[in-house]
Amino acid sequence: MARTARLPAAAALAFVLSATPVLAQKQKQYDPGASDREIRIGNINPYSGPASAYGMIGKTLAAYFRKINAEGGINGRRIDFISYDDGYSPPRTLEQARKLVESDQVLFIFQSLGTAQNAAIQRYMNGRKVPQLFVATGATKFGDPQHFPWTMGWQPSYQSEARIYARYLLANHPNGKIAALFQNDDYGKDFLKGLKDGLGGRIPVVAEQGYETSDPTVASQVISLRGSGADIFFNVATPKFAAQAIRKVAELQWKPVHILNNVANSVGGVLQPAGPENAVGVLSTQYYKDPTDPLWKDDAGFRDWTKFMETYFPDGDRASSFTAYGYNAAQALVQVLKQCGDDLSRENVMKQAASLNDVALPMLIPGIRMKTSPTDFFPIEQMQMQRFNGRNWELFGPVIDGEAGH
Repeated sequence: MARTARLPAAAALAFVLSATPVLAQKQKQYDPGASDREIRIGNINPYSGPASAYGMIGKTLAAYFRKINAEGGINGRRIDFISYDDGYSPPRTLEQARKLVESDQVLFIFQSLGTAQNAAIQRYMNGRKVPQLFVATGATKFGDPQHFPWTMGWQPSYQSEARIYARYLLANHPNGKIAALFQNDDYGKDFLKGLKDGLGGRIPVVAEQGYETSDPTVASQVISLRGSGADIFFNVATPKFAAQAIRKVAELQWKPVHILNNVANSVGGVLQPAGPENAVGVLSTQYYKDPTDPLWKDDAGFRDWTKFMETYFPDGDRASSFTAYGYNAAQALVQVLKQCGDDLSRENVMKQAASLNDVALPMLIPGIRMKTSPTDFFPIEQMQMQRFNGRNWELFGPVIDGEAGH
């Protein structure tokens, strides 16, 4: 998929600002990609390649902005959402980022997906002083305002999530031994660091097996990990490989405590392809409401999400948490743009993104809120443990803060 179709443009609603004899009317501020009529937003997603399951996120974002436009836009301005495919290839990510910034003249790039992919464009985006906003990766390096003030994460950081697993294991399996499967890049290594930091040496990691995104399968890695004698399996993989690992663990009749990282815990995108019966008892974390969990069937936020899916994304997978993720991320951006008002400079976009004060989104788990500051570029740092029962995830225990030192 070369790019999604641009969302329809239309005349903006007029904004009339009343001036007083004392205060002059504040002038509108625009950078490339913004005007009285529109806000042009760039996005890069793997609609093809080894992580194509995540393409559902980009499609959900496009659907949500269709909804926003149908309702009159943001502060009277329509969203022009331009999304390109990078096939999960960092060189292509950089190529697409240059195209979005230099040719399409977007105001910013939003929700570009992948750790290595965002790393490939981080210096370029910061050098051009173009926001790389709410990146779709939990790598800790994307929350460093001192060195990269134009890059901000959104989801809980991978180290933060891993510290939550460490706290769970220390409380419930203190005598276990851990075997870890991880993607051999910053994403996988971030998780391992967070886990080991959180464990503090109190539970040993006895085996580690990395895989490359170009590998056809992770079967040999899982076989090796089973042979380590570990009774805890830490599965740090993207959807395709996570599903393979779940199937292989079942095939080997290995019965470890199985922890699956959040980015691969979609029922529709991972557990169904893996065989739901093979995933019974798998543990993970969550920070937004899972579409398959009957707990939310009477929840107002969930009903609104369902109506959105029916109206604006009827072909979307309602069993996929990626659609709920995209819905939440789009709502987070809408909050930022509403706060921007008529100052749609790139500088103000980052200023408002760094000024979120306990924002509760309707599809976040109750008690989890977004909070940022000029020195805190991690909007969400809380999660809750969950267990798969063969049909859906079931939340259990309290909301846990994964921030270092908690």
